Amino acid sequence: MPKLDPRDKNGRLKRKPVEMPEDVKRALENQGLRADFDHRPAYQRNDYLAWITRAEQRQTREKRLAQMLDELRKGGVYMRMDHPPSRK
Repeated sequence: MPKLDPRDKNGRLKRKPVEMPEDVKRALENQGLRADFDHRPAYQRNDYLAWITRAEQRQTREKRLAQMLDELRKGGVYMRMDHPPSRK
């Protein structure tokens, strides 16, 4: 049986793209943060969406969504880490 390699030909990890849930889309648009989200690198957008959708409890999902929105609003932060390219 062939081994499934989670890396591309350059050695980078391949991640399955996560579709944006409607509640996340509404939150981004209602708070005027959709452009900030769209300007983030693809891996960050995908990481945020995967992280939010993996939450098993509603309360955890809401907390993660709130953190993402806060980081987009502030800029310069990604998953509580410094991210200079997104500074405002």
